[in-house]
Amino acid sequence: MAKAQYKTKQMAELISYLKKEEGRHVTVSEISDYFTEKGISVGTTTIYRNLEKMVEEGIVAKYIVDGTSSACFEYLGEEEHVHAGACYHCKCEKCGKLIHLQCDEVENLRKHMMEHHSFEMNPVRTVFYGICSDCRK
Repeated sequence: MAKAQYKTKQMAELISYLKKEEGRHVTVSEISDYFTEKGISVGTTTIYRNLEKMVEEGIVAKYIVDGTSSACFEYLGEEEHVHAGACYHCKCEKCGKLIHLQCDEVENLRKHMMEHHSFEMNPVRTVFYGICSDCRK
């Protein structure tokens, strides 16, 4: 007999938070801070476990940019994600922020690399390093 799926208060609150942050990458640390601010007691193991379930279900994407940063998660929603195929990133070298990048020029670069250099870029793993606008101020 299959195990019944049910939503706990924590799971519902996690989905609510992720929806509110749609289009942005969040870390487990940020999620944990959110729960603390709301006065909801939930451990990081529970957050990870629920996020991994959502990744398996396809409603959340997990990004591991490099070996030194925490994994980031992005809410995709119940429907097929609009930019699942071309998901580039910018990473700030000062604060570590990961910025989702959708840009036709970068997509043109990907095509150029394939056509002229026989090199296929992996959009999900392609990261541009630099300094974000907040850190430049």
